[in-house]
Amino acid sequence: LVGVISADVGLGLADFRAGERTFQLLTQVAGRAGRGEIRGQAIVQTLFPNHYSIQHACRQDYAGFFQQELQFRQSMQYPPAVALINAVVKGRTEQGARHDAAAIVHTLRSAPAPYRILGPAPAPLSRLKGEHRAQFFMKGSHRGPMRQALLAALSARPDIRRRTIVDIDPMSVL
Repeated sequence: LVGVISADVGLGLADFRAGERTFQLLTQVAGRAGRGEIRGQAIVQTLFPNHYSIQHACRQDYAGFFQQELQFRQSMQYPPAVALINAVVKGRTEQGARHDAAAIVHTLRSAPAPYRILGPAPAPLSRLKGEHRAQFFMKGSHRGPMRQALLAALSARPDIRRRTIVDIDPMSVL
């Protein structure tokens, strides 16, 4: 017997892969209940029993989850429907990190481009190892122009470039 308390807590994370991670965790945990000779059982406690990731996990329906998750990502313009770049700018102060991220974003927005910029905003982990962090995202259909534009903007500001983490096609945006 396996019990999962608050199975939906991961769905509240500010990450486009939250449903995928919830599905993955629940199917893995439920799979552990049925390994012996006696058939196992999994009990899932959730506030969102109708969420597709929980529904498909309870049925061990990988194909159904994949299809619905792909629809969600396409409608929200998340990978793999678009390319995504996550840039995190670190600074000594919160204001400094946001100011520097805004400077890079201003440069990126000043030229017409085949991408969108989201942010800047405080990063979900806004302070890490004594440094403040701000982040912004680039979304578009082609990684090459996005990457080149970001590299050019950072090259123009080497003081910010050395304090910036760039993650192309991030596995997590937290």
